[in-house]
Amino acid sequence: MRSDSIKTGLARAPHRSLLKADGLTDEEMERPFVAVISSGNEVIPGHIHLQTIADAVKAGVRMAGGTPFQMTTIGVCDGIAMNHEGMHYSLTSREVIADSVECAVQGHGFDALVLIPSCDKVVPGMLLAACRLNLPTVLVSGGPMLAGHDKCGNQTDLNSLFDAVGQVTAGTMTEEELKFLENTACPTCGSCSGMFTANSICCLSEALGIALPGNGTVPAVYSERVRLAKHAGMAVMDMLNKNITALDIINEKSIRNGMAVDMAFGGSTNTMLHLTAISRAAGCPVSMQDWDDVCAKTPNITRIAPAGSLHIEDLNAVGGVGAIMGELARHGIIDTDCMTVHGPLADWMAAQGPVDGEVVHTVENAYSPNGGLKVLQGNLAPHCGVVKQSAVSAEMRQHSGPARVFESEEEACDAIFGGKINPGDVIVIRYEGPAGGPGMREMLTPTSAICGMGLDKSVALITDGRFSGATKGPAIGHVSPEAAAGGPIALVQEGDIINIDIDKGLLELAVDDETLAARRAAWTAPEPKHKTGVLARYAKLVSSADEGAYFG
Repeated sequence: MRSDSIKTGLARAPHRSLLKADGLTDEEMERPFVAVISSGNEVIPGHIHLQTIADAVKAGVRMAGGTPFQMTTIGVCDGIAMNHEGMHYSLTSREVIADSVECAVQGHGFDALVLIPSCDKVVPGMLLAACRLNLPTVLVSGGPMLAGHDKCGNQTDLNSLFDAVGQVTAGTMTEEELKFLENTACPTCGSCSGMFTANSICCLSEALGIALPGNGTVPAVYSERVRLAKHAGMAVMDMLNKNITALDIINEKSIRNGMAVDMAFGGSTNTMLHLTAISRAAGCPVSMQDWDDVCAKTPNITRIAPAGSLHIEDLNAVGGVGAIMGELARHGIIDTDCMTVHGPLADWMAAQGPVDGEVVHTVENAYSPNGGLKVLQGNLAPHCGVVKQSAVSAEMRQHSGPARVFESEEEACDAIFGGKINPGDVIVIRYEGPAGGPGMREMLTPTSAICGMGLDKSVALITDGRFSGATKGPAIGHVSPEAAAGGPIALVQEGDIINIDIDKGLLELAVDDETLAARRAAWTAPEPKHKTGVLARYAKLVSSADEGAYFG
């Protein structure tokens, strides 16, 4: 066992003494040591209950003959960090989380680990660490929040609030109605109730095979979530006994399966960023062309908010991620020759019955023959731009309009809320990329304002930043190369015509090459926005969005 390095032999007597200061018995010392790493804290609603999950995991480890040790890492709530300085730290935290997990596990010689994340950057951060460590690993998240309900009984969620801000600004909602949503839209603990980034990546953890069935969809407040956590503790001990490690699970085949499931349920565009980074950590990198290929062959068979009116609890009621994967497997769209933390994927898929047809459609009755996420390219985005095409209305799949150029999210928000954006405009927000932001801020505030003010069927938004999984409408992010790197988005001028064709995957700036060359000659790289601290280091080390904004 790896843990022998801290507990076995004469030279380890000091180590044993320190462990006994923790209260360990000789009997516990003889068992495998399992790291139980939680991101529990008291500010993020997806995390406030994680001690309950951790206690259940530890019980499962003990039942299966292991000795668990709980540790914690950080988390940043994207919703609370949105639209202010805090959002610079959200994506940045992914790398800090990965590093902290790696340090804690390697520093103490653990034999296996159970990861207990919740929310947007914590899940992929922990998965990056799992790939680096390559130990027996199971991930069990805190689970999704239940949806709220308005006075008519319709489901609501966090995005309802962001849209409502625009509606109040436009005069179509009262402040009293806004207050009602404020008090009811987020009714329980858990990760926000739609197929936003946190729930997208928790669902994809099942598709990758690193989490047990139900991880992505069993609500946080269900007792089933506690039982799931106990089984996660037992499962990691089974993996340890069989010498099955994280990279036996997360590999080229399972990552491709994850990409296909992502397309099938139209997850957050952030999942493209995270899965691309995870693929690099696992040693089997994927490209934007790979994403485009998967999109072309994978039908969109589920539409959960913001792409539709349903929420994660509705998907859970009809079989969860397993139902989606089973339908894809029946049509040969995913590779069943994979291992999961609960056994062969083929066995799990063989147990899946027919889909319900309403929450999860059949492939024959898909919403679209192509995936929910789309890669765009062109002279404005030579490497890539991405859009959640399943959440774009039909009339905005092709659009041409004049550029309205803003050097930051704040400038754009001032213009939107100030009534300075006109139907037909294409909002360009730049210098918000991985290095230029730094931290590639999410922009749910401007996209929701556009929707709330009734402009989502006439106004597009393009940025080298990124979007919340709650974003809907013609919002194109991850434009690469980013403005800070001298990408073409840095050369756009007010009034330039931008052409968008989502069906053809095109993002074009209607400016001739000679003019663009002259603009490039006059362009100078901006000074870094941060000279010290974690953001300065991040800006120096981070790769471009099309590479997953990854630290190599």
